[in-house]
Amino acid sequence: MTLVDSFAQPNTSVAEPFPLCLERPLGAVVTETGTQFALWAPSAQKVTLRLFSRGSMGESGDALIGQYTMRPESDGSWTHDFAAITHGVYYDFLIERDCGSVDRIADPWARGAGVNGRRSMVVDFSRTNPDGWYRDHMPDVPLAQTVVWETHVGDFSNDPAGGFPESHRGKYLAFTDDGTSLDGHPDFPTGIAYLKKLGVTAVQLMPIYDFGSVDEETCDRYNWGYDPVNYNVPEGSYSTNPFDGSVRIREVKQMVQALHNAGIKVIMDVVYNHMFSPDNWFERSVPDYFLRRKPNGALANGSGCGCDMATERKMFRRFIVESVTFWAREYHIDGFRFDLMGLIDVDTMNAVRAALDEIPGRGRDILMYGEPWSAGATAPLPSDTVLADKSGLSKLDSRIGHFCDTTRDTIKGHVFFSDRPGYVNGGMHENVAAAREAVDAWRRGKHSEGVAGQVIQYVSAHDDLTLWDKLCASFAAGSLGSTVAEGVNENTVDVPKVMYDADFSAEGLAGVGPQIAAALTDVMDANKLAVGITLTSAGIPFMLSGEEFARTKFGSSDSYDSAKELNWLDWNRAWQKRDLIEYYAKLIALRKSDPQWFDGNRNIVDTEGDELVFRVGDYLMAANPGRHVGVIDVAVTGLEPIGGIRRYWCGLGSSVSPMEGNVSAGDGDYYDCSTAYVCNLAVAVILSVGKLQNGDRKAAVAVTDTAMGPENQKGYEKWEPELIIHDMKWYFSTSTGR
Repeated sequence: MTLVDSFAQPNTSVAEPFPLCLERPLGAVVTETGTQFALWAPSAQKVTLRLFSRGSMGESGDALIGQYTMRPESDGSWTHDFAAITHGVYYDFLIERDCGSVDRIADPWARGAGVNGRRSMVVDFSRTNPDGWYRDHMPDVPLAQTVVWETHVGDFSNDPAGGFPESHRGKYLAFTDDGTSLDGHPDFPTGIAYLKKLGVTAVQLMPIYDFGSVDEETCDRYNWGYDPVNYNVPEGSYSTNPFDGSVRIREVKQMVQALHNAGIKVIMDVVYNHMFSPDNWFERSVPDYFLRRKPNGALANGSGCGCDMATERKMFRRFIVESVTFWAREYHIDGFRFDLMGLIDVDTMNAVRAALDEIPGRGRDILMYGEPWSAGATAPLPSDTVLADKSGLSKLDSRIGHFCDTTRDTIKGHVFFSDRPGYVNGGMHENVAAAREAVDAWRRGKHSEGVAGQVIQYVSAHDDLTLWDKLCASFAAGSLGSTVAEGVNENTVDVPKVMYDADFSAEGLAGVGPQIAAALTDVMDANKLAVGITLTSAGIPFMLSGEEFARTKFGSSDSYDSAKELNWLDWNRAWQKRDLIEYYAKLIALRKSDPQWFDGNRNIVDTEGDELVFRVGDYLMAANPGRHVGVIDVAVTGLEPIGGIRRYWCGLGSSVSPMEGNVSAGDGDYYDCSTAYVCNLAVAVILSVGKLQNGDRKAAVAVTDTAMGPENQKGYEKWEPELIIHDMKWYFSTSTGR
């Protein structure tokens, strides 16, 4: 069986060469009266439907049930109807061409499949629902409270120390195990209990559709899954029984249901820009139609994976729209992340958005966002075809978001050149202007990123170095003088392994020597500052799972097919870094407490140096990765009186030099809060705080009473900072220069 190699119609135009099937249901559809089969194959001379008892050749009990010649239709489809409901039956097609070639294909429109997707499966979805599925619903989480945590199904539970039942490790069902804890530490939660404690409101799952890089029969390899085989079929290697196509469907629903019960939305990573191989079910069904080709007939490779899908073709656009809405309707998925969205045309993305909006009760609340870039140039397209890359963002629906790599690189430095720092790790001066734009979701910049809800603010994702590893690399190059290996489009840094290990115990720091210990402290400080900026910025905050406990992959920037041990969430490391987790949790709680963090305008406060200081609503956020002695003129933040009482700002000063920690109230006066007593706390204040030269901390808080002296302490409450955003070098000046 060979594919037809005809390049007579290279895909440089959206002119459709075949009759279009835009209305007829395609695939195997179970109805009350039977089962309808339909395949769009307009260039076929004959199509034969074959039914089997098992999902793959060689399985015990496999038998050919029957084969049936399908009926050609005027819309280019081939159909066959059965009066009986054939739930659980597997099938494929034989396609004969006028040149005499025959292609065997599984159904590209299938919604169920056997092991490794070799054969498609007829599914009556009403038989796959777990108990209570009809009561399952999207969690009531406003967009303003959305905090996305990205993970891989296997990474979530593969670690044997995570307390998951052995049969659930690396499986969908691990998400249903509420109450798991770290071995030896019963009070430290893992799994879904951990997510609830952390406070994230959405889990983004790396691909869970059927992909081709892992053998579902053995599950002896690891892969991220960005290699689709059957877009509408759950991946079998995450199922407890990959041979029964119904099991994986039910277990995905159980996973979604468990996350929903925990108040967490589920976002699905989808990859419609390319497939596992150019020899796929779509290409076999209609050769030269679904893949983009250059004028010479060569396959386009903007994905870097050997084949780009022609999303501008009307039949593939139909498929994408129906595929996304199918997952939303049948599996109750709450959002979709589009891999390499820059290869998908704007019209298709907007069509998906419009179709989701039509889902009753929840459609308009379903999230959509993607990567507004590609790995390279795709094939030439018609002039009226606009891709959803950065140049096409303005043409997208305002409720389609995108990852903001400019924020990422501004905060932590160049994504491919490991030694190049960002705002938090040595490049303060060079990046301060961009940081001030980033926190306002780039609404003040020359190149608008759209409304706040379109901007995904992040510093790490599954691609590239983890946040911890990037910071280790930049500080190793800058502070330790580690070797930098230069490449054409990237470089790497020779980072001491002890930095990745991040042992902050007294014994650990003593064992690495003062130079590395100091570098490690800088890395931790920079990590805290990075997330402090991200989670206080306008837009939708996003984080890689494990970022909150300094996740490391020991310098691997592309671990898509590495050992599962390198990729899994290290729950022992989570326990060791529980203080950092608590830091993230407090930030997340603060974020969720007020919608102004999501889309409130940031009033940037000018400073003498490169500090990042802004007002949003009744909050003041300040960040200072450097050692500059700064002055915050709080008067310019525009704080209004409460009930006629003027607000004043004060700092918690040094016991040796109380005035050193004070902030100007705007009138030249200072209010001594060195006793740490305040009255009528009206506003939460977030400041980048640090250690004074004598080791004392300082912070700032708003008060509604001018009587701050020790003689007026009656009725005052002792103030403890609700949250310290950052633990680095912030100094307030004793002089405003007035």
